[in-house]
Amino acid sequence: MTDRLAELSAAGVAVWLDDLSRVRLTSGSLDKLRTDQHVVGVTTNPSIFQKALSDADAYDEQLRDLAAQKVTVEEAVRLMTAKDVRWACDVERPEYDRSAGVDGRVSIEVDPRKAHETESTVAEAKTLWWLVDRPNLFIKIPATLAGLPAITATLAAGISVNVTLIFSLERYRAVMDAFLSGLEQAKANGHDLTKIGSVASFFVSRVDTEVDKRLDKIGSEEAKALKGTAAIANARLAYKAYEEVFSTDRWNTLKAAGAHPQRPLWASTSTKNPAFPDTIYVEELIAPGTVNTMPESVIFAFEDHGTTKKDSITSNYDHATKVFADLAAVGIDFDDVVKVLEDEGVDKFEASWKELLEGVGKSLKAAEKGSGHPGGAA
Repeated sequence: MTDRLAELSAAGVAVWLDDLSRVRLTSGSLDKLRTDQHVVGVTTNPSIFQKALSDADAYDEQLRDLAAQKVTVEEAVRLMTAKDVRWACDVERPEYDRSAGVDGRVSIEVDPRKAHETESTVAEAKTLWWLVDRPNLFIKIPATLAGLPAITATLAAGISVNVTLIFSLERYRAVMDAFLSGLEQAKANGHDLTKIGSVASFFVSRVDTEVDKRLDKIGSEEAKALKGTAAIANARLAYKAYEEVFSTDRWNTLKAAGAHPQRPLWASTSTKNPAFPDTIYVEELIAPGTVNTMPESVIFAFEDHGTTKKDSITSNYDHATKVFADLAAVGIDFDDVVKVLEDEGVDKFEASWKELLEGVGKSLKAAEKGSGHPGGAA
């Protein structure tokens, strides 16, 4: 049998899972994905935890203990999610050791309600780093304008960072600059750069969802012909920017000091449009030094019928540039597209976080009364 995921890994794409739950950990599912499907990292977000903590049984014992201690809802959420992430870090630790700290990483996100507050984000990043206490942890920080200096400050403290919610090339370049500044400060602060990791999570399918909606509204044949082209073109041009930045003298100085590059990570890689192939955002974004974080369904879809091309990005830069010229010609304002997507991304995570807090709050009250779990934490 062809091991398609092994071929994908050999082409330079690190396969990560975009999901985590206590059930996945207790059942051994994550470890099986690591050994059988070459999954070498895990990403989480508030929506994933909101879904995970709705499980009626997996968190019962910890909820009872937390209720007995009369902790706040926010503290309970942090302790429950930190336990899952710490456990996942331990499961992925062999990949971290094998790759000398590049893979085997697990992400936990700062409170999305602080996405526009620099100092609070940095303070929480430091707290989460201490709370989980694993070298293969990533602290996930959104790439908002307030997030950029938080990214630099967190890296400067020697803490590894997953930058999330990146939609535009302009913001991506600012993220890479924040990364380089953070490593320069970390070096000045005496931190070992070989221990600091980072990825930049560039969102994919959501771009097509928003652009295609606008193309349908325009309604011309030229507009309809461009459906499903924007997201891949955007990500390919992001990789071009990555190649440019990580070939500069500024980067080479840090590399000589032991630094690992901040790899581009393709996020939001499940297709939202059933007319598209279910593995399109994997197959069309293959290049060395990238990460693709996928829902389990996409991992198994690729294992079943995915095709690994040696490099589906760098030979397509001219085509990607033309796509954007064509989108502008039919009336797509891409600057507005990415602004809407960033605002929606923060709002969605904040809404999931609030649902999570409300659900855990109900569960804690039920546990205090000794009635157990009220049928779901969220």
